[in-house]
Amino acid sequence: MGKKQHQKDKLYLTTKEWKEAYGGHKDDTASRIQRAQFKRLPFSHCALSFLPFEDPVCSPEGVIFDLSHITPYIKKHGINPVTGKKMTSKDLTVLNFAKDKDDNFRCPVTYRMFTQTSIIVAIRTTGNVYSMEAVEELNLKRNHLKDLLTDTPFQKKDIITLQDPQDLDKFNIEQFYHVQFDTKTKAQIAEEKRAMQSPNYFLNRLNNEAKEALQQLEKQYIKEGTKKSDDQTADEVNAAHFSQGKVAAGLTSTTMEPVTLNKAAVLEEDVVKYSRVTKNGYVRIVTNHGPLNLELFCRHAPRACENFIVHCRNGYFNGTKFYRLIKGFILQGGDPTGTGKGGESIWGKPFKDEIQGTYKHGERGVLSMANRGSDTNNSQFFITFAACPHLDGKHTVFGRLVGGAQTLCNIENLETDEEDQPLRTVLFMQAEVFVDPFEEAMEKVRRERETAAKAKRESQNEMADEKEPKQTKPKAYSRGVGKYISPEVKNALKRIATTEKEDKITLDEAKRKPT
Repeated sequence: MGKKQHQKDKLYLTTKEWKEAYGGHKDDTASRIQRAQFKRLPFSHCALSFLPFEDPVCSPEGVIFDLSHITPYIKKHGINPVTGKKMTSKDLTVLNFAKDKDDNFRCPVTYRMFTQTSIIVAIRTTGNVYSMEAVEELNLKRNHLKDLLTDTPFQKKDIITLQDPQDLDKFNIEQFYHVQFDTKTKAQIAEEKRAMQSPNYFLNRLNNEAKEALQQLEKQYIKEGTKKSDDQTADEVNAAHFSQGKVAAGLTSTTMEPVTLNKAAVLEEDVVKYSRVTKNGYVRIVTNHGPLNLELFCRHAPRACENFIVHCRNGYFNGTKFYRLIKGFILQGGDPTGTGKGGESIWGKPFKDEIQGTYKHGERGVLSMANRGSDTNNSQFFITFAACPHLDGKHTVFGRLVGGAQTLCNIENLETDEEDQPLRTVLFMQAEVFVDPFEEAMEKVRRERETAAKAKRESQNEMADEKEPKQTKPKAYSRGVGKYISPEVKNALKRIATTEKEDKITLDEAKRKPT
């Protein structure tokens, strides 16, 4: 031993020391190939579809499948898709997994959650799944070979090992028979590819925080190719006089996407349509006691009026009952169920109230919307028998009775039971729509759009004509060569040629004369 034996020692790990003696990357080719060839399948996944199982079953070797996938495979091929050996449906054992409140698999006896390092076994006679620790301590060591939950007897050979961390060959996907020989159908391959798009497919073990993060990602994430633009193109009809405000939002807020071009806001189709409604609607309700003529205030309450007119036109009210009659108060109907709890608007959801101070429940024959509270209008309506000022500000007034006063009196005089239902049925037999302002407004919008589109096309054509002036074809005066030369030009050319010829002759004669 010399004095300088530690002279070259360093106070840090060298690359070679880290690689060979510690946990660094090894250059062993055989180790790299082995790691590349081993792809472990989680015990919670079907060994055939590679998807999380819903109805788990296992083979005698302890390979877990999903019943919905393995049954048609066995009927078609008659073999175990992992080992390639013959297998029938009778060889399968239905498994009963216990779960905790977080939907994690666990042992029903020890209440310990199953992980990749757990030894998991199943009892063939019952299908119940336990940890090997529970079976060994409570069954094998005590020689008590009865199921821990059902007390069903079993033998040692009935214990099926589903997972053993010391023996993971049956979880190696690369060694599966159906993977090596590709016995999967095209539909199964497509389903597997769809499942691989989820991040959960490649993760074998997750904590609760990671699970919540991935679940939130699946709800919110949208692929680049599937994003839909919320921008609507404004035209000459639905363009508002104010902008969408995206330029200002992008300038003042760092969370908004920067926008440099202002665009006009787009008005809703209902707003465009209702702005062109200029008159009231008229409808006749035919009951089994007589007709009721109604005037609808379409400019004041357009949504309620359109809802009522469309229902009358499509027969939604036909055959319904006026189920509530209170003398001196109201006659209520519009519920197809006849219970006062049904009915639906033409939009499939309740719409907002349209309450203004102009129209009130101040007289007999007022037509108003029934509701269960603010902004809960659907299809039910009522007609007043007298002034009801206490209903003002709570219900939308959208019409009044203009004909059939005697019919309304006859209905009011009918006897009712304790639940205010008339003893003699009052039916809404059918309805006749005389004036529909909304249909006229839609036609007006359509015509305006057609006119605007036509004007735009003409303007574009004019601009194109200005950019590319038309080349007029020259006028033809005759046929053959020189057909585009006018006769006047031809005569002028002849005169010029004759004059030149005469001048030349005169010049020649002058040269011949002796001097």
